[in-house]
Amino acid sequence: MAIEIKAPTFPESVADGTVATWHKKPGDAVKRDELLVDIETDKVVLEVVAPADGVLSKVLKNEGDTVLSEEIIAVVEAGAAAPAAAPAAQPAAQAAQSAAPAASGAEEAILAPAARKLAEENGIDPNSITGTGKGGRVTKEDVVAAVEAKKKAPAAPAKAAAPAAEAPIFAAGDRVEKRVPMTRLRAKVAERLVEAQSTMAMLTTFNEVDMHEVMALRSKYKDLFEKSHNGVRLGFMSFFVKATVEALKRFPAVNASIDGNDIVYHGYQDIGVAVSSDRGLVVPVLRNAELMSLAEVENGIATFGKKARDGKLSIEEMTGGTFTITNGGTFGSMMSTPIVNPPQAAILGMHNIIQRPVAINGQVVIRPMMYLALSYDHRLIDGKEAVSFLVTIKNLLEDPARLLLDI
Repeated sequence: MAIEIKAPTFPESVADGTVATWHKKPGDAVKRDELLVDIETDKVVLEVVAPADGVLSKVLKNEGDTVLSEEIIAVVEAGAAAPAAAPAAQPAAQAAQSAAPAASGAEEAILAPAARKLAEENGIDPNSITGTGKGGRVTKEDVVAAVEAKKKAPAAPAKAAAPAAEAPIFAAGDRVEKRVPMTRLRAKVAERLVEAQSTMAMLTTFNEVDMHEVMALRSKYKDLFEKSHNGVRLGFMSFFVKATVEALKRFPAVNASIDGNDIVYHGYQDIGVAVSSDRGLVVPVLRNAELMSLAEVENGIATFGKKARDGKLSIEEMTGGTFTITNGGTFGSMMSTPIVNPPQAAILGMHNIIQRPVAINGQVVIRPMMYLALSYDHRLIDGKEAVSFLVTIKNLLEDPARLLLDI
């Protein structure tokens, strides 16, 4: 029985997708729930699996083709078997193949998108990796382990020339160029950044926050916190999320958005948290962050981080958001001007924590200081409102008890 394989159902915010990688070719046997193809959208990579055991009989959309929501991309013949090799075809080759079943199976190694990219970047043969994922699938963690093993393994004398083969593509003095297509995610990010700068009256206001109290609180309770919340670690981001939520309640325009000639005020705080992944920066959303505890925020962010690294974030997790927080400090950024993610009206930028001298009560002391940046749409948010919003976050972080006492 022929079964049509369709592209996933895209939400309204995603117009179409691109066929990224076919993991099977026409004539290959497939098993139920086995990965057939990756579909890349502006936000995430979606996996399409086989609906039943059988044979992939037709591929209607090739790699690089654009596909629409629920468009037919292939056909699987359910219950069919892959064509057997001709009995008289080169017995010697068949004997060699039967003598090396491991190598034959390795040709069909299944990789997650993030794992495939990491393997290519590090010159690792995917077929040499034993997958620990579902159905023997090679995960990113498997590739990371293989990379580490490769670094630690002593070089064999016979492979003395290997380093030359692994040299960078661009050697000193070479005038070589390499042209690769921009990924849909990168293209969409570029489009939205240009859109934001050309359609908004964007300004950035700065302040600094003394992280001494937050760091002291975290240092005092981090072990107890982790023990009490089933291994969830207490970081700084949860304090920023909770302080931001409180500030958004006090200044609702910062949590609003512009829709045509209307201003839409949101009675909830859905906080987007920028997360780094192999495909670029992605922004999953903490829904109803105003109802979340510190532990729930930390657990949510940790979950998003793992999903981003594994390429498992869903479109729903990446859609929406009323305000965004980005932390360039994890990469050592001292100061930046983040760009607002439309249709949101503002974005908070965190930066590196630096020990430096500050004046407190007439005395010069060394404190852990962080610069904060709030970029905002001046069409909707006045300068006074933006500055007051940022000062509120500063005050809440410098005296964390305010978050508990709601003052």
